[in-house]
Amino acid sequence: MLRIGIECENIEDPKSRWGVGQLTFNLLSEYVKNPEWQKKFELYLYFKKRIPDDDIFKIQNSKFKIRVLGFPSFNVFYHILMPLRAMMDGLDWMFFPAYMLPPLYLGRSIVLLTSDVYYEYKHGNLPFRYRLAYALFTNWAAIKAKKILAISETSKKEIAKLYRIESDKIFTSYLGVDSHKTMNYKLETGNYLLYVGQMFPRRHARETILAFKKLITEHSNILQNVRMLDLRLIIVGKDKYPVPIIDDLVKNTNQELGSERIIRHDYLEKREDIDKLYAEARALIYVSDREAFGLPPMEALSFGVPPIVMDNELGHELFGEYAFYAKSESVEDVADSIKQALSNEQKVMNIRKNGLEFVKKYNWKSFMENVFSEFE
Repeated sequence: MLRIGIECENIEDPKSRWGVGQLTFNLLSEYVKNPEWQKKFELYLYFKKRIPDDDIFKIQNSKFKIRVLGFPSFNVFYHILMPLRAMMDGLDWMFFPAYMLPPLYLGRSIVLLTSDVYYEYKHGNLPFRYRLAYALFTNWAAIKAKKILAISETSKKEIAKLYRIESDKIFTSYLGVDSHKTMNYKLETGNYLLYVGQMFPRRHARETILAFKKLITEHSNILQNVRMLDLRLIIVGKDKYPVPIIDDLVKNTNQELGSERIIRHDYLEKREDIDKLYAEARALIYVSDREAFGLPPMEALSFGVPPIVMDNELGHELFGEYAFYAKSESVEDVADSIKQALSNEQKVMNIRKNGLEFVKKYNWKSFMENVFSEFE
């Protein structure tokens, strides 16, 4: 039986399980459901401060060896305590999903990398200490990790170029969505557009709001034709702009439109609440300059909801004909893509009819099997 360690600080707070946290939690959930993998692999989980309350971590039912290192400092936990404890545990492999490889860890490792962290330390707005950590320890991962995990072929090509990694050192495993959950919902179209995800400048939440405003004020004929004169925009996610702008923009736009046409949630406590929003949305808007994968548009598609994404290599790799594409991040182009998603009935019907079957190839079981086969 192989001993596999996984860094799990990113799942301690359920409210922060975006991206890496979601990936890690779903990997562990699939492991718990798979007795064959439990016979092959023994998982050691390393937490900084606490064990989450999720059922898969309950002591009486736990399939894991759990280590809580109990130190509040992330840097001390990540770069000193965790690697030292992991080596004491005699692991065969260690999986670091948060992009950085601690220099003190000398064993075999798999590290997830994306181009986002490269651009963040090169050109981002994070505090200097975070950018310095990404600069040092993502590049250390590129050099010293045994394997690098990419979550799309587009991302694989980008990180190979940016970090100067030989392509045979990188393997691809697509993220997954829980498409089986859609059977619990009536797939009825509501009267709203949806935006889900943390709001960085590259994801153009600002332009999405302004495009919605443009649609309401300048293209009411489109809304009248599709009987959506009361169309709304629902936004779910944290404002991650360098200077927060979303609350004021939502407030001012609603005032200009004369009613609460835009509704914003910072976070939804229950997963079923966000799933219900997905299920009944007219379309999901996720126009991003740069992603390694981007789960929200794929999750929307699993409910038969048309995603609106950027017209780029990644979008076409993942979605093909099952998405609407914005030519750029400009307000005009985002508004045009929304108009297409509202008025192109033939394409919308094809997405609603066939999107669920298409998205089944992106599943967490396949993700887990690809990652664990690398450990073997």
